[in-house]
Amino acid sequence: MVTVNGSGCPADTAAVAVASDNTAFTVTYSKYLAQVGVGATPTDFRKNCQLDLRVHIPQGFTYAITEADYRGFAHLENGASGMERANYYFQGMSQTARVTHVFNGPFSDDWQSTDRADVASLVYAPCGVDHNVNVNTELRVSRGTSDPETTSFMAMDSTDGGVNTVYHVTWKQCPH
Repeated sequence: MVTVNGSGCPADTAAVAVASDNTAFTVTYSKYLAQVGVGATPTDFRKNCQLDLRVHIPQGFTYAITEADYRGFAHLENGASGMERANYYFQGMSQTARVTHVFNGPFSDDWQSTDRADVASLVYAPCGVDHNVNVNTELRVSRGTSDPETTSFMAMDSTDGGVNTVYHVTWKQCPH
C-alpha cells in the first residue's frame, strides 16, 4: 500500500512499482514540476511529494533504504538555480537529515542525482513490526539574477513516463 501526497504529486499523477525481488521500488511522476518566471504562479517555485509506503516485512527480517536515484529534466536560465532535496524516515522515528542537490543555470538538459547511505549510517526499520517508510522529496527553483522575462523550471516527470525515481532497499536478519 502506497499513498502519495503533495503539490508535486496530485492524485493519480504518481505510480509506484516494486521489483519482483523486493530490493527496489520505482516511482514515476507525471506532474512534478517547479518553475519561476513567465507563466508561473507565485507558489510554483516549490513543489513537494511525500511517499508513505507500507512495507510487509517477512518475519525475522528488517530493511533500510540504501540508495535513491532521482531523474528529470531542467531548464535553468543564466543566473537561476534548481534544487532537488529528499529525506527518509520510518513512521514513529525521527527524520533523517535532508540530502540536497543543486543545479545552476545556464542548464537545459536531463539531470540525475543519487543519495547513498554508507553502511554505518543505515537506519533500519524496527524488527518485528511493519512500519511505514516515509520519503519526502522537494523540487525548488530560484530566479536568482536571471532575466524576469524568461522561465526556468525543474521537473521530475516525463511526457513519455520514462523519468523514474528508484529506491534501493537492503534486507538483514533481526537478532534473535
